[in-house]
Amino acid sequence: MSRPTILIVDDEIANIEIMNAVLEDDYEVCFATSGQQALDLAREAPPDLILLDVLMPGLDGFEVCRQLKGDPLLADLPVIFTTGLGDTDHEMRGLSMGAIDYVTKPIQPAILRARVGNHVELKRLRDQLASMAVTDGLTGLSNRRYLQQSLTRETQRLARDGDWLSVIMLDIDFFKQFNDTYGHPAGDRCIKMIAAALMRAAKRASDLSARYGGEEFACILPGADPRAAELVAQEIRLQVQSLNIPHEGSRVSPIVTVSIGAASARCQPSRMGDLWIEEADRQLYRSKQSGRDRITVCDFDSRRIETC
Repeated sequence: MSRPTILIVDDEIANIEIMNAVLEDDYEVCFATSGQQALDLAREAPPDLILLDVLMPGLDGFEVCRQLKGDPLLADLPVIFTTGLGDTDHEMRGLSMGAIDYVTKPIQPAILRARVGNHVELKRLRDQLASMAVTDGLTGLSNRRYLQQSLTRETQRLARDGDWLSVIMLDIDFFKQFNDTYGHPAGDRCIKMIAAALMRAAKRASDLSARYGGEEFACILPGADPRAAELVAQEIRLQVQSLNIPHEGSRVSPIVTVSIGAASARCQPSRMGDLWIEEADRQLYRSKQSGRDRITVCDFDSRRIETC
């Protein structure tokens, strides 16, 4: 299990060294010596907690906190202000901006260790509760809510460099007939097996697999162009076929199959994540109309569509 990461932000190297010595045995510690560097590091790899100096040249701690809390991707990061100011007004200002605590300098090791530990544990519990709220109870995959949240984050992140994003939607063919033939407990087992096959196919750390609803699933593939999306879709199809689940009620195969639609495009600030969902769903419909057990991929920048 990886250790929590603490980002120390201070323009005085001596202060960083003191706090690092207090925390390094229990946490992964990284540091920034300016407000802008802190924002860049947080956006690149969000830490579990930020220790943020108030008085810095350029962007001071208050401005860094304001930008963090204004960024949907970083707004939930816990921030503890560190300062030599024994000023109630500054403390109130920091807390009103969303900081969770205040530590005064000179640093008292026992107090710093206790406060950081308490807030890291609170964040762990919040993350655990949040994970339960966005996990599908049957399959263990992400649920539709988390898929939509992740899609919003990914489109915003990838839009910075105009990177590719692909979304895959898939549906179990003739699933109603499967339930009618084998019963709902067998239907639940089938859904769980399809979910496991999906995880094996979309296996990069950045990929997200979700149960979209009923017998419908979705994948978010950051950085994947149309060709890469097609390869993942083909692997999903093969993984499902390899399960060899009997399906007497299917009109296309004696075993369970899936119809797949994929949508790919480069991210732009003006494009919302719903566009990928809508386009992937449209291609899923094309696959069903083409006879099911099909893959249809669309690059909705060029409007190029391929079905296989």
